[in-house]
Amino acid sequence: MTEKDLEIEEEGIFEHYRFEIDKGQEPIRIDKFITEKLAFASRNKVQQAIESGNVVVNGKAIKSNYKLRGKDIIQIILPNPTYDYTVTPEDIPLDIIYEDEEVMVINKPVGMVVHPGHGNATGTLVHALLWHCKDLPQITGKTRPGLVHRIDKNTTGLMVVGKTEHALNFLSKQFFDRTIDREYVALSWGDIAENKGRIDCNIARNPNNRKLFKAVPDGTSGKNAVTNYEVLKRFGYVTLVKCKLETGRTHQIRVHLKYIGHTLFGDEVYGGHEVLAGTVYTKYKQFISNCLELMPQQALHAKSIGFIHPTTKKYMYFEQEIPDNFLELLAKWENYTRNFEIEKD
Repeated sequence: MTEKDLEIEEEGIFEHYRFEIDKGQEPIRIDKFITEKLAFASRNKVQQAIESGNVVVNGKAIKSNYKLRGKDIIQIILPNPTYDYTVTPEDIPLDIIYEDEEVMVINKPVGMVVHPGHGNATGTLVHALLWHCKDLPQITGKTRPGLVHRIDKNTTGLMVVGKTEHALNFLSKQFFDRTIDREYVALSWGDIAENKGRIDCNIARNPNNRKLFKAVPDGTSGKNAVTNYEVLKRFGYVTLVKCKLETGRTHQIRVHLKYIGHTLFGDEVYGGHEVLAGTVYTKYKQFISNCLELMPQQALHAKSIGFIHPTTKKYMYFEQEIPDNFLELLAKWENYTRNFEIEKD
């Protein structure tokens, strides 16, 4: 047996394993084989993954009692166990948009980190989820119970959570298959030339700063990332756009917009806290300063999410209006640009 690859989706929190079975392998039940090979995966967790269609052999879904044979190719998608911290539930309020026995859709506020990590041992979304849902599926000692994706600390908006083992696996598969519908609203610097566009450019970690990511247009490193955008409103010096993700890489929209020369407004990490378009007049600089004071985080909001429900198999779609300070920011730009026309080439 050889393990051919391990892929970890940056935003979708799951792992993809691929095994090729040796030619002389004696027949063995697939659930037993996977449990033996993946130390963190219990028999029940593996069986749930199989029932959700997250385990395929030679390209086809199978049952738990399938017996592996030589030359079989197995592909497995499981929730990703990463950090190893002790997580104590914390009574942190959640803005719950929808909840049933299987799933929860929440509106994440600005400043909330999704899961524990270095420098964020308390106060995360996971701490709040564990308080609200006492039996979230998780790997013992791990800190991503219920999570199948994440959004940045200073990005607001909708997230879906799996409350059962079945839901967790079912939703993870949709993220892996890229069938989850996600749309973001973003305010970017500059006047974007095209009304619609598609950014297809690899994203990789920045070797000079592992907390940042960079665009790799020649595709020599990183992972494929695709963002579709559509202009919603132009304010001359900034543009309001809708972004629809085909992939889910960390900082994807932030990196892609910077790559095409339209950094997110207010994104201090990627340079959006500076004046990147407009005049040099002191009055304008003061206006920008006031805007950044009103909305110090990057102007990015996860506005909608759509997915197939794990149990009913019905399509569910949710929208969440952008936060008040984002609306106030747009109103300020509307007022600022109302009395003059921006000349275009």
